Amino acid sequence: MTIKQVLEDKRKQLEDYLNTLLNDEGDLLQESMAYSLRAGGKRLRPALFLMTSELYGLESEKVLPFAAGIEMIHTYSLIHDDLPAMDNDDYRRGRLTNHKVFGEAQAILAGDGLLTEAFAMMCRVGGDVPAERVLAAVALTAEAAGIGGMVRGQTKDIQAEGKSLSLEELRSVHYDKTGALIRLSVMAAGILAGAGKEDLNALMNYGDRLGLAFQIIDDILDHESTFEELGKPIGSDEENNKTTYITLLGIDGAKKAAAEAADEADRWAEKLSVDGTVLKELCDELLNRRK
Repeated sequence: MTIKQVLEDKRKQLEDYLNTLLNDEGDLLQESMAYSLRAGGKRLRPALFLMTSELYGLESEKVLPFAAGIEMIHTYSLIHDDLPAMDNDDYRRGRLTNHKVFGEAQAILAGDGLLTEAFAMMCRVGGDVPAERVLAAVALTAEAAGIGGMVRGQTKDIQAEGKSLSLEELRSVHYDKTGALIRLSVMAAGILAGAGKEDLNALMNYGDRLGLAFQIIDDILDHESTFEELGKPIGSDEENNKTTYITLLGIDGAKKAAAEAADEADRWAEKLSVDGTVLKELCDELLNRRK
């Protein structure tokens, strides 16, 4: 099975599960939550979590609730990121953003609902996964999503608007904003599976480099791609006067930096006690993505 097929299989598995969640008939809160949660997308983070879980012998079906929780957190962050007070975007995943359909107040509440429900979902991991592992993975999620991770990165990003950042400062922003949930996706799988310290360290570094490559490619696509390909406005970073890897390194330099980050991720995948080939293949796929 090719990496494209693996990713599609995990995406389909997650989509089917997400469609069983939330009662969006006659319930405005759940309707607004479901509107964004079921809007499709790459589902990279939960797919990465499911792939890593399987490397360590965990069946996807037993950990799907945790994968859904990761996607709920990611979706909430997109809803809030699109708000007028932040990036002020009208489209996401090819459709109107949540606040354009439900209004700003309800969009905020939809994000709040998804973030809170995510932790309830993660506690529903099935099978014989010990409770202490679930607790450790949930605690890591709170750190990655909150003041020690994604929310801190979003704050740095807002503070950086209109300023010229150094490469080190830009990496610091995205280490938290983008990288936190990507690192979490592999590390939480390792924790639930009982991976050792050396493997967890390798997974953390793999996720860090993969997150960096992902963000650089995202900046390149924001410069080179089209609305039809990405399903969201193009050039928004430039409009918001944000420093990107393009502004600092140029297109060719950014592509080289993305390839170097992916190569580093590959080397960390090779250090795992399990066969990390699928994680290496994901790096290659990421470098060639167009959306």
